[in-house]
Amino acid sequence: MPAQAPQPDRFAPAFRDELFRLMHWRRDVRHFRPDPVDEALLDRCLDAFRLAPSVGLSEPWRILRLDSETARQAARANFEAANAAALAGYDGEKAALYPRLKLSGMDRAPVQLAVFCDEATPQGAGLGAATMPEMRRYSVVAAISMFWLAARAEGLGVGWVSVLDPDRLCRDLAVPDDWSLVAYLCIGWPEVERDHPELEEVGWERRAEALHVEGR
Repeated sequence: MPAQAPQPDRFAPAFRDELFRLMHWRRDVRHFRPDPVDEALLDRCLDAFRLAPSVGLSEPWRILRLDSETARQAARANFEAANAAALAGYDGEKAALYPRLKLSGMDRAPVQLAVFCDEATPQGAGLGAATMPEMRRYSVVAAISMFWLAARAEGLGVGWVSVLDPDRLCRDLAVPDDWSLVAYLCIGWPEVERDHPELEEVGWERRAEALHVEGR
């Protein structure tokens, strides 16, 4: 008979409580202190990508770190143009509120990452992606979530900037044609700790009170 694989230890109730507490405090951070992030600490958090699930074991995530002033200025200009266009799409109460929203931490975040999906990766031989190619991007999102929780456990904050023109950013960063932008992440020490969404706090939207699961 084949040897039985070792079984993982059952996690104690206290650990499970802490895990949900971690998820509760996982907030999208846009207000950062400029203090640097220790490189060893950042590397430890980035290791979470390697633990993430991926379709066909394709590991399609590709990460660029924007350190140069040129790269950061290009991303910032991209955000400002996209932000102005987004504002023009609102009217009434939302148009009045939108300019007061802080939707990017690019001005102060000490670490900024652009995370891409390699749509043409040969790794995984297309398993699961031949029928649902979007699964590669979903895999990148799952890896980002793992990284986010790891960073939050260390006290770091992460902000996902989505008010961007992805095609323009790909051109500005000169990435391969088969890479598609999934996320622009700002990382650093939070200026303010929140256990609830900032958009809820400023009155933009309210979180649903309960999860509804339908049956068929």
